[in-house]
Amino acid sequence: MDIKRFKKLPVLGILRGIEEPAVAPLIETIIAAGLETVEITMNTPQAPALIRRAKQAAAGRLAIGAGTVLSLDSMHAALQAGATFIVMPTFVPPVMDYCVKQSIPVFPGALTPQEAYHCWSSGAAMVKIFPASVFGPKYFQALKGPFADMELMAVGGVRTDNVADYMRCGAAAVAIGESIFELKQIRAGNFPAIRQALTQFIQAVPSPGKA
Repeated sequence: MDIKRFKKLPVLGILRGIEEPAVAPLIETIIAAGLETVEITMNTPQAPALIRRAKQAAAGRLAIGAGTVLSLDSMHAALQAGATFIVMPTFVPPVMDYCVKQSIPVFPGALTPQEAYHCWSSGAAMVKIFPASVFGPKYFQALKGPFADMELMAVGGVRTDNVADYMRCGAAAVAIGESIFELKQIRAGNFPAIRQALTQFIQAVPSPGKA
């Protein structure tokens, strides 16, 4: 994962609960909509195999990582499958230590100021504020007061109609999941609808420096 490139389009797609037959068409849909970064959550059945399949389908056109990583075993399985970054819903010390030492971009989860500071000072690429919807966009503005240099990613409850608010209030990046990648739509093969929704979301994201 190229962090500098990610910051130019700071949107992370979260794929959870998907199945192998949908991987290739979903990856093509994501690429066609213009998204460049996705994670497959490790609590998805057969997640390592899905990461491997997604890497094959993307053929270098997407940065593909692993989410919901809660242990070293899970992290190693993801990395062996080809994940290029790691996302956690919380702070898992051994995972954090390994990623920092190996220069693997890692996004640990936090909610309170103390948790966010701990993640950032430990070497996070960005701090995943989760669930962001609990306090909303203005919470990011409040965090950026004392932590002006801390880069925050809003995860949980980010939608097309509020993404600009999160970015304007200080989020450096956002993540989207079920609101765009709805399993019902994926299982029905309704990829045009997913592409349209994803394209609209990306268009709603302010350009870097203009949030």
